[in-house]
Amino acid sequence: MSTTPACPQCTLENTYPDGSNYVCADCGYEWPMKATDADDDAGAVIKDANGNVLADGDSVVLIKDLKVKGSSITLKMGTKVKSIRLVGGDHEVDCKMDAGNFMLKACYLRKG
Repeated sequence: MSTTPACPQCTLENTYPDGSNYVCADCGYEWPMKATDADDDAGAVIKDANGNVLADGDSVVLIKDLKVKGSSITLKMGTKVKSIRLVGGDHEVDCKMDAGNFMLKACYLRKG
């Protein structure tokens, strides 16, 4: 059994180490040897509109009115959101409000 992990892109096990990276011989994908899921989460720093670093459980305030796509709901500027949860992707903040559960971009929030 090989100690090299399977390719995260094509999931085949035909991989080999090359310097500080692993390389997939089938699809050509390269990824760093030292990267783990915990390291990826710790390395991602999410900042609000003012440049303050956000963390899970923080309270934030909306800095502008946001129209919710596919609905007639508008989230009003100044609305305070408690206990946010940070997630990966384009919309980094997962939160619950009176109007429902939403995924928001950090650039429309300020720590509060």
